[in-house]
Amino acid sequence: MKPSMRAKLDHLDTRLAELNSLLTTEESTKDMDNYRKLTREHSDIATIVEQFGLYKQAEADAAAADEMRKDPEMKDFADEEQKNAQATMEALEGVLQKLLLPKDVNDERNVFLEIRAGTGGDESALFAGDLLRMYTRFAERQGWKVEVVSSAESDLGGYKEVVLRLVGQSVYSRLKFESGGHRVQRVPQTETQGRIHTSACTVAVMPEADELEAVKINPAELRIDTFRASGAGGQHINKTDSAVRITHLPTGTVVECQDDRSQHRNKDQAMKVLVSRIMDAREREKQQLEAQTRKSLVGSGDRSDRIRTYNFPQGRITDHRINLTLYKIDAMMDGDLDDLCNALASEHQADLLAALGDN
Repeated sequence: MKPSMRAKLDHLDTRLAELNSLLTTEESTKDMDNYRKLTREHSDIATIVEQFGLYKQAEADAAAADEMRKDPEMKDFADEEQKNAQATMEALEGVLQKLLLPKDVNDERNVFLEIRAGTGGDESALFAGDLLRMYTRFAERQGWKVEVVSSAESDLGGYKEVVLRLVGQSVYSRLKFESGGHRVQRVPQTETQGRIHTSACTVAVMPEADELEAVKINPAELRIDTFRASGAGGQHINKTDSAVRITHLPTGTVVECQDDRSQHRNKDQAMKVLVSRIMDAREREKQQLEAQTRKSLVGSGDRSDRIRTYNFPQGRITDHRINLTLYKIDAMMDGDLDDLCNALASEHQADLLAALGDN
């Protein structure tokens, strides 16, 4: 084990003992915010320290076996004991490395997922509708709640833009690698000569802020417009100015919401999306700065990056970041994305482990 890793583990071991002492004092329960903070920290490091304890026990077993080898009659037994202890230590070191990886503070958050039609006109809008169904079906398989926050339908039934709110367990951790350009290759419904066309959509996955206060917004920097809802299905809600458009003047960020009959509800949803977009822009700027030092294989979230190609004639989906091609496009478009999500998460973890090894 590297000295730097050992030092981190020794520090956590000491810190857990301190937390055990702090949490048993009457003083700690007087400030509930601090108490919750301490219990979260305790929960975060308890498993690591437990595994480190097993590692130290195996380490002690190896030392005892080494001492035992001094007795010629015990040498064979000692060799076997030392071999087993070394194997246990190697396995536990791998476990500890993964446990020490930096955690994404957003992993447990709900998300706003935006899909926008790009190049390709009507075919791009139809593909946006296919992506909407794919992510909705995936969410249903995970047991997540799906809310349509805002949508702008195209003439042929697709979407120029659609924004979803996905609520559930570990939503961002599963979907955070979906941000980027999604390209489709297929024969469009409007193509009469059977030619394959290429079009594209962009996807943005943004963690939802716990509270609006997470991003300080000066009300004077907002322009809020109300208007009558329009588009398919809008007849029952377009009699009043229930739709809301919010513009954040310093950044030029614009959010519209018109899918609810209540102007108040639309304004509330629009504010949540606005905060998440501003947070997302800040996070992407931070990631771009980090990428100048070390390029991350996945998770850059750059909207201009072509991350994936959906080739319908060949029945395949290829993720270009990890060079993974899966020949089950029908199942995946029906929401079977586990293999892809797991592969992206594993590659990201390997990237983090490599960076940890460089330090």
